[in-house]
Amino acid sequence: MDDAIYYKRTIVKELVPTAYLSESRPIRICLPPGYNEVLSYPVIYCQDGEDFFNFGRIATTMNRLIFDEDVQPAIIVGVDVDKSVRTSEYAPEGDLFAGYCRFFAEELLPFVEERYPVRDTRDERILAGDSLGGTVSLHLALDYPSLFPQVISLSGAFLKETQERIAAESDLSWLKLRMLIGTEETEVRTERGTFDFLEANRNAKKLLEARSCALVYEEKPGKHLWGFWQQELPGMLKSFL
Repeated sequence: MDDAIYYKRTIVKELVPTAYLSESRPIRICLPPGYNEVLSYPVIYCQDGEDFFNFGRIATTMNRLIFDEDVQPAIIVGVDVDKSVRTSEYAPEGDLFAGYCRFFAEELLPFVEERYPVRDTRDERILAGDSLGGTVSLHLALDYPSLFPQVISLSGAFLKETQERIAAESDLSWLKLRMLIGTEETEVRTERGTFDFLEANRNAKKLLEARSCALVYEEKPGKHLWGFWQQELPGMLKSFL
């Protein structure tokens, strides 16, 4: 098969109006090969939208899965973020976290569902995020279980606040979660300090399993980098689609 078909993509850029954030939020929507608006599609919502496309190569990955592995086509929604306020929006103790979560569930979701033929049932939505993007994705699932029961976490920053949030739940049997963490992620430098992400993910794993979460947890040699996550993304997407 000609490799060129993997790199063809249709990406539509939109601005989502919001009452919860300071300004409209840019998003990019990748339509699958053979897109037909009379059909309906599962939808993948990615935090750090620009990074998922540029460094995660999610559009190319999706095309390969569709053409080579007969995975059902999906629409990908990348939600862009201003890196200067990313921690405030994505970290549970951040000043903008509550507003961002409300924007995501109450404004972004209806915006996409009104304009694109995405399936609007909870088991046809997937949240995906790396690092703090994994954090906010998990919190969205915990806070809006009727909307987001499926999460992909690439080296999620599951630190103290997130572990406490998981511990507050009694039954997570409804939650399908794929967690990836690198064994070399023991000293990850962030705006908030240096953390042992490996230990944090192991602790979160115990809490999730104790609450019957449908969890697939993987530790692999790797650092806190897109080069590591990009290699693992195809298998994680395939498991949900």
